[in-house]
Amino acid sequence: MAGVMPLPSAASHGTSQQVSEAAHHAASRRSVHFAGRVQGVGFRYTARNIALQYQVRGYVRNLADGSVELVMEGSPSEMDQVVEEIKRKMSCFVRGVTIENSPATGEFEGFSIRH
Repeated sequence: MAGVMPLPSAASHGTSQQVSEAAHHAASRRSVHFAGRVQGVGFRYTARNIALQYQVRGYVRNLADGSVELVMEGSPSEMDQVVEEIKRKMSCFVRGVTIENSPATGEFEGFSIRH
């Protein structure tokens, strides 16, 4: 894991912009719940195949209430693309999407389907 190097004091002009840009690209965690007719239609396999095309790690699984949970970590822009592509490809099955953001834990090695 790369360490954070301190900025020289002479470079204080523009430091807040550099920090905010770095924070924007830092890994975070996103839990996404898809509601609708999302079980028994290949949703998890489609979600996994989409996620594998991006720099994200995590899992997708069916929940007892009939929804599907997608938990992933990566850059916000990569995760946005994953969610948008899933919504586009599975639009005829999805009736609702809820998204919760939190800090990344780094616990995932890759992306998988959980049973």
